[in-house]
Amino acid sequence: MTAMFRSFSTFNYRIWFLGALVSNVGGWMQATAQDWVVLTELTDNDATAMGITMALQFGPPLVLVSLTGWVADRFDRRRILLVTQTALMALALGVAALLLSGIMTLPLMFLFALGFGITNAFDAPARQAFVSDMVSLEDASNAVALNSASFNMARLIGPAVGGVLIVAVGSGWVFVLNAATFLAMLIALLLIRRNELLPRVKSRGRNGLADGFRYVWGRSDLKVVFIMVFLIGAFGMNFPIFASTMAIEFGRGADGYGLLSSVLAIGSLAGALLAARRDRARVRVLIAAAGLFGVASIVSAAMPSYWSYAAVLVVVGFSTVTMLTTANGYVQTTTDPLLRGRVLALYMAVVMGSTPIGAPIAGWVTDIAGPRAAIIVGGVAGLLAMGTGLAWIIGSGRLRRRENTRFRLTLDETTPITVPRVDPVEFSDEVAAATTPIRTERAD
Repeated sequence: MTAMFRSFSTFNYRIWFLGALVSNVGGWMQATAQDWVVLTELTDNDATAMGITMALQFGPPLVLVSLTGWVADRFDRRRILLVTQTALMALALGVAALLLSGIMTLPLMFLFALGFGITNAFDAPARQAFVSDMVSLEDASNAVALNSASFNMARLIGPAVGGVLIVAVGSGWVFVLNAATFLAMLIALLLIRRNELLPRVKSRGRNGLADGFRYVWGRSDLKVVFIMVFLIGAFGMNFPIFASTMAIEFGRGADGYGLLSSVLAIGSLAGALLAARRDRARVRVLIAAAGLFGVASIVSAAMPSYWSYAAVLVVVGFSTVTMLTTANGYVQTTTDPLLRGRVLALYMAVVMGSTPIGAPIAGWVTDIAGPRAAIIVGGVAGLLAMGTGLAWIIGSGRLRRRENTRFRLTLDETTPITVPRVDPVEFSDEVAAATTPIRTERAD
């Protein structure tokens, strides 16, 4: 148990965790309200419009990745987060004002979704990289998993509460309450002890995305992780579209949709807590989680009732968070610190930026063939992701026959991974040895 929560020994991380938990509850309440407003108040159950909203909200991380990663590496991440969290609070209040006054339209909601997306494009890589400023590298994977646990504890509470509030007081007030929860994160950022943050080397280069891209391109393991996450992120993780349209198919309202999101979070929370117990992130766990996601998604599409569908969503949530937490932890703990912000910006661009590609497709498939067909497409993407990972393991020579046996196989977790030097002048052997838990070699 102590190992599971070892990052809590750091004061700054404890404060951060509590602030993020409160803010995430509000964020999930708002996400539920926004999806329901677009689907039922601004349109007549138009899943394509919902997909466009998601594309506008999650597209900016992909378009702005060259800038946002450089900003996260170059500037004080705490100050970046103070600015982005304040901006997100202001946007939530803007949506609330338009909804409560009755003048919100679909084009205006599209504009606000784009505003949320642009702000989150800067917030996400800084927030992800800030974890490594608060805890040691040995605890970084644990901290990432606990962050995911916080996110999914909020997901367990937020959608259910948001769905009830939509019915009870209206969607506009949900946005007001979310704006208030941003104060928790702002207070946490102000209370953080800056003198206890770990020192880091700030990037002075101007190549931004190019440096991060060259680094990832030289790492076959990272390329495989990014491809797997993209496949599932684009086609499998369109839960707002899947859950809301399935709720309607089963004759449920906003509260039924919120409950499905909370049920999904039960499995997600279990996956995050289990990930927190692991000493490090492993690619084989990512591969297994991708396969489980694919199977569970296809099974969920065949469920005949609301409650049977909800039961399978627990497994879907578990596999999703296991996959994302493992991928995030692996990227953070095996990336050189000077480029961590840019590499994480690329990772977040893959996670969030895949939505503009997949969400409109999922919405279109839902409108044409129904939500079950769209869910099956996502499940197939999960199986393809698993196949991609297995192909890399076999091709890399990690999977081999165990000595002294004929048929048993073993997976060699200690096979060295070559990490190319980005700039021999900017890196020192001491920094690399202290921050990279895998062998590094100079590229010829």
